[in-house]
Amino acid sequence: MSKRRTKRAAAATNRWHVPLSVSDVPEAGLHIDLTPDEREREAVAALAGLARLPRLEASFDVTRHGRSGLHLVGRVSATVGQTCVVTLDPMENEVDEAVDLVFVPSPQAGRHEAAEIEVPLEDAVEALGEGTVDLGALATEFLILGIDPYPRKPGTVFQAPSAGDDNAHPFAALAALRKDGSGRRS
Repeated sequence: MSKRRTKRAAAATNRWHVPLSVSDVPEAGLHIDLTPDEREREAVAALAGLARLPRLEASFDVTRHGRSGLHLVGRVSATVGQTCVVTLDPMENEVDEAVDLVFVPSPQAGRHEAAEIEVPLEDAVEALGEGTVDLGALATEFLILGIDPYPRKPGTVFQAPSAGDDNAHPFAALAALRKDGSGRRS
């Protein structure tokens, strides 16, 4: 088994899980600060396709939303190790993502409870599976959303070949053969 495949297999089994049940949230609300350990960060890094994940933090304020829903507001921040798409040098980027979600019971859990909760259309509404939300998985999702897919080292600029250079286009070698007369059609 290759090293990359081993890391992916480990990521699948060692993901960062922090379940929170609706019943664990008091009426006054709850503040939660989360920091995964090294093993969990490695699993999240492998899942996100990162070279390294030296820092990952999440901070959430959780309040009740109706009788059986949750409103979650907070931030996910991290330092991610990536590769510059221009120079291919290793680099670090910062991720800082705001979180504001409403979780309501899934329609299968009890239609009468879900019908009693009024949620404005502009709010993000998520299904609350079995009365719990996985804060670790949620933080991982927001981390992945915040990662720059094309990271560049500061000050690095991609220099494309000039348009006037005939040797720069992909079929330049074929054109040269045709000009020399050595390229024949059958």
